[in-house]
Amino acid sequence: MTLTNAPRLEAERLILRGPEQADAEPVIAFLMDSARAGGFGGYDNRGDAWRWFALMVGHWHIRGYGYFVIEDRASGKAAGISGIWNPEGWPEPELGWVVFDGFEGRGIAFEAATRARQWAYALDGLAMTTLTSNIVPSNTRSKALATRLGAVYERTYHNPNMGEDELWRHPGPEALS
Repeated sequence: MTLTNAPRLEAERLILRGPEQADAEPVIAFLMDSARAGGFGGYDNRGDAWRWFALMVGHWHIRGYGYFVIEDRASGKAAGISGIWNPEGWPEPELGWVVFDGFEGRGIAFEAATRARQWAYALDGLAMTTLTSNIVPSNTRSKALATRLGAVYERTYHNPNMGEDELWRHPGPEALS
């Protein structure tokens, strides 16, 4: 059962789709893994992680966009999340990504983030003209991916949820044409 009216986006090896009830478990498992979710804002207890999953669903209803679940075409499993995130207190819409345990090192985050950004910039998508990525300073893997996506470091700021954060600016749609 789909929980949002999110579009279904196709990529070569992936499907980006709205969260479903069955996605709660892999998202909660990620959020409760402190080693993996530290740069994302993990949780110590299942109730808080479940509430974050509900927030992910609600974000779609409030903003009209949000995090897609990344579905691996080959296995049909949830491989991570990627999409446009802009909760209260964020400086502006963010292109974000997370890959779940067992799916790292395959280029999934790059493929998913590229497809989500294409949709965000498309006239028949969100028609956004700019995107950022907020990256915890110690998250070197996300900085490397942001660089691969063409984003550049713009400034450090205080994120109300994460503390010190770096804002990376992605090239706009005209630069990607």
